[in-house]
Amino acid sequence: MFTLPIDTLIVFTVTTPFVGWIERKLHRKIISGIYAAVGFALSGFMLYQLSSQALSSPMVVPIHAGVFEACLRVDALSVFAAAIFLAMGFLVTVYSLKYMERDTGLSLYYTLLLAMITGMLGVVAAGDFFTLFVFWEFMCIPSYVLVAFRKQQWEPVEAGFKYLVMSSAGSATILYGMSILYGLTGTLNFAQLSVVMTSAAANVWGYVSLAFILIGFGVKASMFPLHTWLPDAHPAAPSSISALLSGIVIKAGAYGIIRTLFMIFLPSRFSWQIALAVFAALTMTYGNFAALLQKDIKRLLAYSSIAQMGYILFAISTTTSYGLTAGLMHTMNHALMKGLLFLCAGAFIYRAGTRNLDELKGIGHKMPLTAVIFTVAALSISGVPPLNGFVSEFMIVYAGVNAGMLAFTVVMLINILLGFAYYLRLIKIIVWSTPTENVKKVKRAPTLMLLPMALMALSCIIIGLYPAPFIEMASKAAQAVI
Repeated sequence: MFTLPIDTLIVFTVTTPFVGWIERKLHRKIISGIYAAVGFALSGFMLYQLSSQALSSPMVVPIHAGVFEACLRVDALSVFAAAIFLAMGFLVTVYSLKYMERDTGLSLYYTLLLAMITGMLGVVAAGDFFTLFVFWEFMCIPSYVLVAFRKQQWEPVEAGFKYLVMSSAGSATILYGMSILYGLTGTLNFAQLSVVMTSAAANVWGYVSLAFILIGFGVKASMFPLHTWLPDAHPAAPSSISALLSGIVIKAGAYGIIRTLFMIFLPSRFSWQIALAVFAALTMTYGNFAALLQKDIKRLLAYSSIAQMGYILFAISTTTSYGLTAGLMHTMNHALMKGLLFLCAGAFIYRAGTRNLDELKGIGHKMPLTAVIFTVAALSISGVPPLNGFVSEFMIVYAGVNAGMLAFTVVMLINILLGFAYYLRLIKIIVWSTPTENVKKVKRAPTLMLLPMALMALSCIIIGLYPAPFIEMASKAAQAVI
């Protein structure tokens, strides 16, 4: 039963505060972090054991929730997304053991982290909109608090509040769209909705429901012009949380869009392809141009995340099996690449105490291992072969050409060049510049922070050199939803 990974994380979420109480009594600050990492590892092991069954045919687990016929429905797409979420959760938790040591209230931090990933697993395992919405809120609420975790400073509180307001508005919009859909069909079950909406003719209320749901998920996916929470939330949050926000939380929005558009509002019935492609082009172009102007390393990476979501949305807009495979492949690659870039930025900030690029000049000379890992991630996300970013970006371009969307494909190629330009500038500042006075006494990053970063960099190289098995997994996930 797929509920085992979710149940495991729920148990660890509930018991982490008690572990924190023991931790305080023993005057140790690492116990709750290790406990959370064990929870992620155990949940990941259970997911691996159950994945073969879910990959062959969807698993349905009924939940008694009154009239809504709630259930968990797990297929290859659910397993693909859950594996990314759990892997990133584990790596970031290990990184946090050292990165967060200067902060207080760490048992609360790890409790919120576990709760957020639990909610995300529930979102991808949901078999109906009611279950999805419950887990969606279970994911969102901890993420608001984690952005504002360093509440002694004003910036995180302001950013967390802005994120709360915008994301809550997005959740309410999803709820409105769901209610219209329920009024049209009498069900919220994905499988039943698929049957009813396939047989029914597209009408005005169907398009209204589609618009509400797409806007709601678009807020979380940082789709232009619904992106404005993200450039404030990423710099203000701890870098470990920034890695999760950019690596996987915004992907939950992309997952919601994919599940809704390909299971309920089928492209053969509802003409949303060009509209989504237009928003994708605007998203990637705005994100890349805004990133060119930034002097705050985390703000630059935040705008880059907006641009990368534009690439994924463009892949979805092709509506082809290959295009969706490319989009899912880039979802996995971006989680690795951007998560790694934020962790590297966190290591620089941890040692130098600043996010300003002018003050971080040449810090790579003092932190050579981190600089090498950072360079791998930056070149990868720029689409340089033979790294993983090149594979998925090439696939998206090929999917766009095959779908006959040449104008949008040209826009994406221009944006890839823009991205390469500012990442090359970033490498020049961090690695090639002469060290400033601010970084001359900087030491190398702690081992506990370097280990997950090195694993992620190695993954970027392996996927780039040998992408076939990962493309096959993405293809199975695409076929499951189509």
